[in-house]
Amino acid sequence: MSKILFVVTGADRWTLADGTLHPTGFWAEEAVAPYEAFTAAGHEVVVATPGGVVPTVDRASLAPEVNGGQENADRVAAALDAFTGLRNPVALEEVDLDDYAAVFYPGGHGPMEDLAVNADSGRLLVRALESGTPLGVVCHGPAALLAAVGPDGRNAFAGYEVAAFTNAEEIQGGLAGKAKWLLQDRLTEAGVVVRAGEPWAPHVVVDRTLVTGQNPASSAPLADELLKRLG
Repeated sequence: MSKILFVVTGADRWTLADGTLHPTGFWAEEAVAPYEAFTAAGHEVVVATPGGVVPTVDRASLAPEVNGGQENADRVAAALDAFTGLRNPVALEEVDLDDYAAVFYPGGHGPMEDLAVNADSGRLLVRALESGTPLGVVCHGPAALLAAVGPDGRNAFAGYEVAAFTNAEEIQGGLAGKAKWLLQDRLTEAGVVVRAGEPWAPHVVVDRTLVTGQNPASSAPLADELLKRLG
């Protein structure tokens, strides 16, 4: 059995352009769907957060309207409750990448607050690239790529093609006008090539050892692609 590292945001608020704190955290489906896929395939999932804080689920991600109805919302909530590793995370700064066969980052707006500027996460991502460790990142999770800066000051993912939560989706979600910055724009500025698909539709991009997904609907297909790289 291989171990897969889940790096999850420790933020429960996202600071907007006017200083308002918007409640957030990680997005439920983006944690649940890959967790179920990885454990069903026989892998162990270990959760890490900055400082080892217990991560907060974005309450909006448990609503029926984003889960295709109440029945599936209840299923996601139950699956989240069964994901006991979320209640006992290890500290991200103490992680040894050599212990893991793959690394996965779920989204939610939380990574925009902490992982986008977290040096420990940035170093982990650089090492994952250098070692060829399969890496999966979904939705707002690619905000973490912004902290992956090499000694030359260049982003380690510059030139990589990725899927990430798009400007169009942020606009349709109603928060683009309130944000300090938009993920698609910031990734592009860092030299990362964002390949945008249709808003809210599953869209996965694979570039070398990096597998990325655009939105919550991309979580399950991304997990399937990452599993293919574990043999």
